Amino acid sequence: MKRAIQLTALAGVAALALAACAEAPEESGGDSSAATAVEGFKPCIVSDQGGFDDKSFNQLSFEGAQKAADEFGAELTPVQSQTETDYQPNMESLVGQDCSPIIAVGFNLSAATEEAATANPDTDFILVDQSAKAENIKPLLYDTAQAAFLAGYLSAGYSETGKVGTFGGQAIATVTIFMDGFKQGVEYYNEVKGKDVQVIGYSGGDKGSFTGKFEANETAKTTAQNILDQGVDVILPVGGPIYQSAIAAIQDSGKDVALIGVDADLYESDPSTQPYVLTSILKKMDVSTYEAVASAAKGDFDASDYIGTLENEGVGIAPLHNFEDKVDPALMDEVTALQDKIISGEVTVESKIDEE
Repeated sequence: MKRAIQLTALAGVAALALAACAEAPEESGGDSSAATAVEGFKPCIVSDQGGFDDKSFNQLSFEGAQKAADEFGAELTPVQSQTETDYQPNMESLVGQDCSPIIAVGFNLSAATEEAATANPDTDFILVDQSAKAENIKPLLYDTAQAAFLAGYLSAGYSETGKVGTFGGQAIATVTIFMDGFKQGVEYYNEVKGKDVQVIGYSGGDKGSFTGKFEANETAKTTAQNILDQGVDVILPVGGPIYQSAIAAIQDSGKDVALIGVDADLYESDPSTQPYVLTSILKKMDVSTYEAVASAAKGDFDASDYIGTLENEGVGIAPLHNFEDKVDPALMDEVTALQDKIISGEVTVESKIDEE
């Protein structure tokens, strides 16, 4: 059943001569020991806004695709989107180059991917973070509400002000699923502990603080500042590089505020964040993208939904890193036990991924 949801700098960046496309990394092929791919295997990938060095979902998807391409001795063709108007021409460019599979990264590329897949039924498509109707599209979905629930519980237990905050790039399912899970985790903490930790910046659905774009800019910084001004000491920015604006706001505030990363382990992918990152809500797009591309290379392309969960380790939370000495070990024991309860079904996390 189709369901709605939505490292450092990359080595080797070169320009691609494609209309409406920005610069994208040029990758080397595999070595002589590479596995043999089926005829017609030509992996290509198109990013959402933010590019392949966003330290987030674009970068993780790219890394997974690159790993599979290297393994099968293929050259990965990447194309980056700067604006919404790039999606369709970028997709058309890759179709015109006889790419297969074509990996489309992000909810915003769903329309262009559906159109291209319908017109090209013999081409394999992989769509990250959105369900699809075409039979030649493999949707990669992630129940990040489960992992965000853990992060919400952790944040509530860590907070000394009794206020934690969150804001997003756009009020779309792939963003609000994080915020929903985070909010539920805080509420569950309040329930079992008899506390009243508040969530600032989001009350559910599209009712919350959103910047409108997935960009680190003054709007994102002001949004973060408004939340910090209400006394939060933990903040969750959901939307690729907008975490950079949140950190800038934390620095300007002079307050001791911890940050929750999303998608990648922000502590590892962007070392400049290390003084601020309590943990990250992991969305292991690199692993699932690798597996989908590798299947296509072996001729085993399967268009059924992949859904990452706590149980199959497609989602999770990152280590505490620098915050390990600042968090009560008993709280982390509770988080670990809570994960087991979510996996067993003892604790239910409501999620947009179950709506369709």
